[in-house]
Amino acid sequence: MIKETFTIEQLSEGFFELFEDGTIQKMDPKRLKNPMDDPNLGKYSSALGIDPLLITNGDQNIVVDPGLGWGLDHNSKYENTSNAVTNLKIFGLRPEDIHHVILTHLHFDHAAGSTYVNDKLVTTATFPNATYYLHMDEWEYALSQVGRSPELIGADYRLDELYKLVAENRIKFIEEDDFTVIPGIEIIKTSGHTPGHTIVRIEDSEKIAYFMGDLIPTEFHLNRPSHPQTVLDSAQAHQAKKLILRKAYQEKAIMYFYHSLYKKTGQLTIDEKRRYILKK
Repeated sequence: MIKETFTIEQLSEGFFELFEDGTIQKMDPKRLKNPMDDPNLGKYSSALGIDPLLITNGDQNIVVDPGLGWGLDHNSKYENTSNAVTNLKIFGLRPEDIHHVILTHLHFDHAAGSTYVNDKLVTTATFPNATYYLHMDEWEYALSQVGRSPELIGADYRLDELYKLVAENRIKFIEEDDFTVIPGIEIIKTSGHTPGHTIVRIEDSEKIAYFMGDLIPTEFHLNRPSHPQTVLDSAQAHQAKKLILRKAYQEKAIMYFYHSLYKKTGQLTIDEKRRYILKK
């Protein structure tokens, strides 16, 4: 039995527009009120949220998928923008207070906030006292993609600054399918979206929760598959998703989504048509 209680918070970076060539830009959320009338959304681009996760028990602080990290670099062109660091301030935390950083995979929209370039133009760990966790299969696949065109729409690897984390031995490479960071925080390999994709299961004395990474990026995908051009192994993703959702439903788990635009979290249940939904 896990005796501790975790507080879970989403660290929103905002709403973004993603184009097929991988270009991403901040978007006005007012455009989501009438998306069918928008000349771009759904035709030339997709809207998505970016919501890293903060998990804390008062002693250990964990960030999952630190996001794009816009505004972190010295003299960044992104001023007055939200990122994991600005969000931590809301909860009275500094980057130095983070003990663990979990990377579900290395696509830049999930992992770029792991580092920043300081005023001496040196790549620096955003969370200097943290251990970063990544599955070895994800790192090896990412390395194999260097210099190649992305295999997935709007998702690529930008490893230049992540090499510094490896050189400084800040990354713990996981080889197991299930890995416990601290009691109650479990990294589970799902593959599918990418070869080394993982999700995070959180269990304490009061609740069970899942952070789904890009296995189930939004609440919309609870009952719908991801676009085949955004998943490397659709069959594996489908199988992992089916197993995780069945277990999460049995556990009355709370789901957290990284890319949702509307319902970003909620307890998993089913409706009268046996479809997965979030409890109102």
